[in-house]
Amino acid sequence: MALDNIEKLVTKYFEASTSIAEEKELKAYFSSNNVAPHLEHYKPLFGYAVQAKQEQYKASIPLQSKKRPYGYWLSIAATILVLFSVSLFTFNQYNQPKTADLGTYNDPEVAFKETQKALAMISEHVNRGIGSMSYLNEYQQSKNKIFK
Repeated sequence: MALDNIEKLVTKYFEASTSIAEEKELKAYFSSNNVAPHLEHYKPLFGYAVQAKQEQYKASIPLQSKKRPYGYWLSIAATILVLFSVSLFTFNQYNQPKTADLGTYNDPEVAFKETQKALAMISEHVNRGIGSMSYLNEYQQSKNKIFK
């Protein structure tokens, strides 16, 4: 009767429908010395958990890190290089020759005419964009007719 029960539990185990208590029963059975000969090949499968519980890590972990002989000086050199690069970039940015201000006019009438030209050009492009938006309105109306 017990052997028949163990065979049913092994079948349930491989169907992944055993409970934790049933799995403990299987582990206890396969860790004992009186395992049926036809179930002997399952012994390593269930005995592995017991064996894995008993394993312990015995190697020591070194707590001191290995120091590199050039690591300290290399970090100082990298820091100096970064500071030098930043200061050189800043120096070049502030000491570039100033260019003349573009787009400024001394005569207000000339400035007014140039502003009108720029606004006319912007208006032309905006009107062209609004014209293409009318196609979207037609599409919306067609869609509304089809999907009422």
